[in-house]
Amino acid sequence: MTLLVLAGTSDARQLLEGLQGVDVIASLAGVTRSPADLPAVTRKGGFGGVSGFRDYLVENAIKGVVDATHPFARKMTHTTAMVCAELGLPHIILQRPAWVADAGDNWHFVDNVAQTAGIIPVGATVFLGTGRQTLPEFSCLEGRRLLARVIDPPAPPVMAAFNGDFLIGTPPFSIVQEVALFRDKGIEWLVVKNAGGAKSRSKLDAARALGLPVVMINRPKLPDAHVVGTVDAALKWVRAQPW
Repeated sequence: MTLLVLAGTSDARQLLEGLQGVDVIASLAGVTRSPADLPAVTRKGGFGGVSGFRDYLVENAIKGVVDATHPFARKMTHTTAMVCAELGLPHIILQRPAWVADAGDNWHFVDNVAQTAGIIPVGATVFLGTGRQTLPEFSCLEGRRLLARVIDPPAPPVMAAFNGDFLIGTPPFSIVQEVALFRDKGIEWLVVKNAGGAKSRSKLDAARALGLPVVMINRPKLPDAHVVGTVDAALKWVRAQPW
């Protein structure tokens, strides 16, 4: 059998490390320009829509799919669930639990970027920890000073569409580093997607330590599919399949 793992997260990497000896192909969307090598045969780039994904699964005799993409990769996750259901392929979604506010947190929940404009006051200095793909959408925050951290320098169209400043950095970052950054830049609000996970939570812990309010963008709804929250559960599922 050949298992396809839709990767791009640290959970996907851990899963692939646990699948040594299994016939597996990892797939990366190509969002990060120079991703670290994965411990599996890896393809990069899109599939060409629904029909292209269906053709890839059939032509490569894929017998099962683990969707371990980012919780906000809505289009790919829904396409995968639909196509796997059509083809009768075993399929699961590996998605870590969402972050939950704790004592001392001041979180404001929204379903989309546009709603941030009704929460963050004009004149505020805002740190955007949402990745580069959605940055043009923050044009709704006119009148605020915006600072965004990205892994790769944005392409010219993104830079032109984003009315803010960029920081280049590769996670993880410690709480101490995040506190120092927020103080140095005079950050007053933090905006993040609810990606979950311990490694990227440090910015939330830093916001709590500094008493900063956070706008938390809710995850998109998942399709009707089997969902697991840990790498161990995903490994157990793979090993239980009648390949």
